[in-house]
Amino acid sequence: MWNEKLYDVAVALLKQMIATPSLSREEDGTAQLISDFLTAMDIPHERHLNNIWAFNKHYDPAKRNILLNSHHDTVKPNPQYTRDPFSPDVEDGKLYGLGSNDAGGCVVSLVATFLHFYHRSDLSYNIILTTTAEEEISGPNGIESILSRLPAIDFAIVGEPTQTQLAVAEKGLMVLDCTSTGKAGHAAREEGENALYKALPDLNWFKDYRFPKVSDALGPVKMSVTVINTSNKAHNVVPADCSFVVDVRATDQYTLEELLDIIRANVSCEVKPRSTRMRPSFIPMDHPFVQAGISIGKTCYGSPTTSDQALIPATSVKMGPGDSARSHTADEYIHLQEIKDGIDSYIRLLEMIQ
Repeated sequence: MWNEKLYDVAVALLKQMIATPSLSREEDGTAQLISDFLTAMDIPHERHLNNIWAFNKHYDPAKRNILLNSHHDTVKPNPQYTRDPFSPDVEDGKLYGLGSNDAGGCVVSLVATFLHFYHRSDLSYNIILTTTAEEEISGPNGIESILSRLPAIDFAIVGEPTQTQLAVAEKGLMVLDCTSTGKAGHAAREEGENALYKALPDLNWFKDYRFPKVSDALGPVKMSVTVINTSNKAHNVVPADCSFVVDVRATDQYTLEELLDIIRANVSCEVKPRSTRMRPSFIPMDHPFVQAGISIGKTCYGSPTTSDQALIPATSVKMGPGDSARSHTADEYIHLQEIKDGIDSYIRLLEMIQ
């Protein structure tokens, strides 16, 4: 019965969130909504920018800290929407609306889970709830901006739509800006040094190279050249520069620094990473939470997509109601049953690792 009450509370909150636009960097409305909700529940909490966090009532600094984290920002509505993206409509057991699946259903399921454990004085661990901003753009004003304000995290559950299965590994992301430099000259004469031609061996290396270590959960590291340009605008000038962008999807087998060293050792172009923030993650299969999940029939898999998990410096698992295939699609929705399953799964597994 208590879980049914939590479900009703969660769905009501999700409907309010859908009706409140919360595009990345514009999440003030949903941040205030979540803050007001916690206030109404008589739960002390803090806010930094558009990030909210709270501690269980009997927080004990001597105990382990488990983080429950998900994001309340959304992408812009897909232009193919046929519904009002901010209207939380329920039809045939589905709750429609922007952010319903990614990741509002996870947010409210984790909030409900936090409420379930909030008053417990017998927990062997603390529970910290964070609802954060800017996840969809990997922005600096999301989870990353509050980590220094939180105690050290021992384990984190990152709420993303995984059909409540366990994403035990997640690929990291490193975007590289590469530049090959030549010498300008007139295209009609044998002069200059064509930077495009200088770039070709490097472009082929990025296409063909295979890193030797392959992840059991995530497979191989994947590199893709996605953009190429020169500053040349004239057809009759040999280009003096060629810049290109490489999307590198990292696995748990390499650090981003290791990948960067290998890349630089094999290409002649200048290579500059935009960031090394979005790191790959992996949780050991013998971790109690993973073993608890397996014992109740959860499947484990490696996720190719990035999330706040990449920014949390702790052992973590990605798990939540909804289906990632629906993320960022037109007429986004979540099944109401998925929210029930999400709440039940979170609570059940946290009880099992007591």
